[in-house]
Amino acid sequence: MPSRNSQQNHFVAPLEETPLVAIDQVKTEGKPSNLWIDAWHDVRKRPMFWISSVMIIVIVAVALFPSLFTSVDPAFCELSKSLDGPGDGSVLGYTKQGCDIYARIIYGTSTSLSVGIIVTVLVFVLGIAFGSLAGFYGGWVDGVLSRVGDIFFSIPYILAAVVIMSVFSAYRSVWVISLAIGIFAWPSTARVLRAEIFRVKNSDYVMAATAIGLSRFRILVRHVLPNSIAPVIVVTTISLAAAIVAEATLSFLGVGLPGTTMSWGNDISQAQNDLRVAPQTLIYPSIALSLTVLSFIMLGEVVRDALDPKARAAR
Repeated sequence: MPSRNSQQNHFVAPLEETPLVAIDQVKTEGKPSNLWIDAWHDVRKRPMFWISSVMIIVIVAVALFPSLFTSVDPAFCELSKSLDGPGDGSVLGYTKQGCDIYARIIYGTSTSLSVGIIVTVLVFVLGIAFGSLAGFYGGWVDGVLSRVGDIFFSIPYILAAVVIMSVFSAYRSVWVISLAIGIFAWPSTARVLRAEIFRVKNSDYVMAATAIGLSRFRILVRHVLPNSIAPVIVVTTISLAAAIVAEATLSFLGVGLPGTTMSWGNDISQAQNDLRVAPQTLIYPSIALSLTVLSFIMLGEVVRDALDPKARAAR
């Protein structure tokens, strides 16, 4: 007598009729994706990215080609027009010396932006050098470099810049003030990179590169650093805005650029005593400074969210 199990019919559906085909299918067409491609697809959909980018492009264009935005000589002043308001050939009015405020803002853009760029490059280079070596090699290298960073981090860079500019008051220039700010502003960038390298250096691809015999320095440069640089770019973007504010602060305190140099900080400093009788002398340079700083901070915020997979997933 046949068993009960032998009388049962067993049916297995063909593989092409099961949902496993759709699940296990590998998509071979299309371009490969990575963090930077995903970030670009994300930022280009956000209005804040385009608004900040357009603002930055305009600011850079003004800094590079100021003569395209005004035909007035910013160094030409008439005391007879001292503290006059808008009109009589001036869009924003005149300073206490009778100089055109709009022309001074336009030509002062290059000075303020130059300080920001030089400081940012210096912070980027020093931060990467200290942060990557400390994070990747660890041990006594990390101990020494981290303590050096702690020493610089414990000193407020504005205060340090005030002291340096006071000592070298006879040599005040864009390069000197940039060095005074940048030398003490890099530790935060180094700390961010060091923490990111600690996370990345134990990844599988780093272990594989070590197994095939690549030198540690080559692994750092070709594999670890490129995959750890994203947070540094965000910090660097925001630090550019901070550097512009620092230059304006030092000039406002009277220890920044010489008074003959056109910069927003100098214009704000010179206008503080005339705020009641001629508020335009202080308001308009302050607006230019605020919009520039805001544009870089907005761009940094957008880039930060785009380079963070968790933030993208939350949206």
